[in-house]
Amino acid sequence: MLRVGLTGGVGAGKSTVATRLAEHGAVVVDADRIAREVVEPGTEGLAELVTAFGEDILTATGALDRQALAAKAFASDEARRTLNAITHPRIGARTAELIGEAAPDAVVVHDVPLLVEGGLAPHYHVVVVVDAPVETRVRRLVSARGMAEDDARARIAAQATEADRRAVADVWLDNGGHEDAVLSEVDSLWADRLVPFEANIRLHRPRAASSPRLVPHDPAWPVQAARAIARIRAAVGDRARRVDHIGSTSVPGLLAKDVLDLQLTVDSLDRADELADALTAAGFPPAAGDWRDDAQDGTGTWPKRFHYGADPCRAVNLHVRSPETPAWRLALLFAEWLRQNPGERDAYAAVKEGLADAHAHDGTVEPYAEEKQGWVNAAFRRAEDWAARSGWTPEG
Repeated sequence: MLRVGLTGGVGAGKSTVATRLAEHGAVVVDADRIAREVVEPGTEGLAELVTAFGEDILTATGALDRQALAAKAFASDEARRTLNAITHPRIGARTAELIGEAAPDAVVVHDVPLLVEGGLAPHYHVVVVVDAPVETRVRRLVSARGMAEDDARARIAAQATEADRRAVADVWLDNGGHEDAVLSEVDSLWADRLVPFEANIRLHRPRAASSPRLVPHDPAWPVQAARAIARIRAAVGDRARRVDHIGSTSVPGLLAKDVLDLQLTVDSLDRADELADALTAAGFPPAAGDWRDDAQDGTGTWPKRFHYGADPCRAVNLHVRSPETPAWRLALLFAEWLRQNPGERDAYAAVKEGLADAHAHDGTVEPYAEEKQGWVNAAFRRAEDWAARSGWTPEG
């Protein structure tokens, strides 16, 4: 299934987006609703809270008085940890239960107000952030929820910053205008990204072939790569030696195809095969075929594994290599050499541009890549000379 994290600041109108996604057929799991459910009257959760914090956290009808609980639970770090120890496991178990009930081909939208604050972004295939201008949010909180303006501003200020949210957002929805505008964006998100993304993972459907098309360096590429790397790390854990952003999109100022090249380095290719299912579940299915690098020592080829990103709106190539061959190091060296040598970077750009023009109507990148490899192989030798002179070694 496809896991979508939905978040946004208080008053941004996240529920509008969640409702629309549910209308399209998404399974919406509401973290706030679950948090209330696990401490309803008669639950073990509420009973434990009473034991820990006293009978005076209950209303006259026996329900939880949230303000009374907050006054006690947030009075000290120890009290807050007690609260979390009681509620968080129950919330997690109920969340897992609801997600487990979803169909294998479902798009599950997890509505989590504190997704950013909790560091949860890497555990979703797509993170959607709903935003609106602060003044709009304050107005909504005052008019719709009856908050005092000072309280509304304080609550907004206490949450994650816009910069923090943008760092994890694969999709940014501005809900500050007319509702129809954001609903139209949600409709497109569903049809053009979420539905095909789920199918691409489930069917191991590769990207459609296309001719090479180069674009100027996008400053957003490193941020997008960092999000993909975080997902890979979350999927494979300490079985990864390292995960890096490599290739042309990692070199500022270099023309590139709008495809992020990433490298996962593992102990062996047997370990790479063990990780195939975990990478698929994270949104990076394996590509069919026998994948190899040109050996730079005259021995023919060096084997590797190759996965691709299934997100139709963010193309990713994931090269899985091991220290069984030098290819993992060369990939890191080549990118750093280009970054440190602008003349070589510009020469490479000229080669790429000429070949992209020559193969603009091929309908595939393979002839372009094959012709380019000759220049790259020669460049590897110059890069090795630079590494020897500068003392470069892979960091980390």
